[in-house]
Amino acid sequence: MSTAVINIHEAKTHLSRLVEGVARGNDIIIAKAGRPVARLIRFAPVKAAIRYDLLKGKVRIFGDFNAPLPMGALRAFEGK
Repeated sequence: MSTAVINIHEAKTHLSRLVEGVARGNDIIIAKAGRPVARLIRFAPVKAAIRYDLLKGKVRIFGDFNAPLPMGALRAFEGK
């Protein structure tokens, strides 16, 4: 990965070429009158954080959750 300093006029003229370079992993510093003013870097999408408490307080599990199913329900699940 390399970093290049480009003046603003050249950046406007060769934007497509600069974007291709950034896509390959290069960073570009854009300067105005020799002073750095912007940095062109590769876009990295942000992954959404996993929220484990989304349904907290909305779901209720009864005490007999693990109790055996009634025979009729069990047969229905088995297709009998």
